[in-house]
Amino acid sequence: MSKLSVNKLALKVVEQLIEEPELYGVKVEKLGCGATVIDTGLEAPGGILAGIKVTEITMGGLAEVSLTYVEYGDLTLPTVVVSTDRPAVSLLGCQLAGWRVKVGDFTGDGSGPARALALKPKRVFKKIGYQDDYDSAVIVLETSKKPGDEVALFIGEKCDVEPKEVYMVLTSTTSYAGSTQISGRIAETGLFKMEYLGLDPNSVLHASGYAPVMPPHPDWGVAIGRCEDALTYGGFASYLVDIEDEGWLADLVSKTPSSSSPSYGKPSYEIYKEVDFDFTKIDPALFAPAGVVVTNVRTGRVFRAGGINAEILKLGLEI
Repeated sequence: MSKLSVNKLALKVVEQLIEEPELYGVKVEKLGCGATVIDTGLEAPGGILAGIKVTEITMGGLAEVSLTYVEYGDLTLPTVVVSTDRPAVSLLGCQLAGWRVKVGDFTGDGSGPARALALKPKRVFKKIGYQDDYDSAVIVLETSKKPGDEVALFIGEKCDVEPKEVYMVLTSTTSYAGSTQISGRIAETGLFKMEYLGLDPNSVLHASGYAPVMPPHPDWGVAIGRCEDALTYGGFASYLVDIEDEGWLADLVSKTPSSSSPSYGKPSYEIYKEVDFDFTKIDPALFAPAGVVVTNVRTGRVFRAGGINAEILKLGLEI
C-alpha cells in the first residue's frame, strides 16, 4: 500500500479541472511562486460536477463518486454516492479535514492527499500506517478567502515539494460544489466516528455511502446547517469489516449513528446557533451518518443502526 501515491492519483483529477475550467465552472490561476489555485465556488460558479471532482480529489483518487436521485419522504434530492476499497487511506488519510492551514490572515480547513505528505495529524497516519512520497501536493481548502504565495510556500514546505508543485483547490459551503463535496464525506464521517469509538480503521475493507446534496444558501450559517443535515439526518454509510469479537462490534454499531447523541432531533442550524457556531461546544457524537450498516467478513453477519430522518431534512430547508 505504501507504493500507492494518493497525490499522484488526485493530480490526475485536478488536471481535468485545469484542462476544462468552463465545463466544470471553475477558475484556475497561477500564483507568482508557481503554485496553482483552482476556485470551485468562492468567485467561480462551480456546480455539482465540480463538487464530484472535488470529492474525488479529497479521497486521493481512491474512490468512485457518482450522482443519483433519492426520495427522502416527499423530497427528491440529488444524492452523492461514494465507494472505496481503500477506506483507511482514502477516508482518514485523505478526506478527513485534519489540517487547519493558518497563515497570516488566511485560514482554511485542509483535506485531501497533501495531508499524507505533511502527516497532518501524525496520530492518524501512525495508526493507518501510511505516508505518501510524491513531488506534487494536492490540498482542498474550505475557506472564504483566496490564498496567496505565502500560503503556497507554507504548504510546499510542510509537504516537502517545490511551490510550483502545490495545487490548492478552494471550496465554499455556500456553493453547490461545496455542498456536494461535503455530502461526499458520508463514508468518512462514519469511519471517523467508529475509529473514535475504538475501531481499528485497518480492519475496514470497504466503505460506501450516500447523502443528499442540499440546496446551497448565501448565509454561511444556514448553508453549513443544511450540509450537516445531509450527513446527520440524510446520510447512510456501509462498511465491510474483519472483526473477531462480534459482541463488541454490535455495541460499536449501535453507538455509531448520529441518533446516539442527546443533541439529535432538530435541524443542525438550530443546534449550532444555540452555541454561536462554536463547534467545540457540540456533542461530537452528533457528527455521524444518520444510518449505518456493517458486515463482518468473517461470518457474513450484518449489523445495522439508525436511519434516515426525512422530516428534519425538510425542516432544515425551511429555515
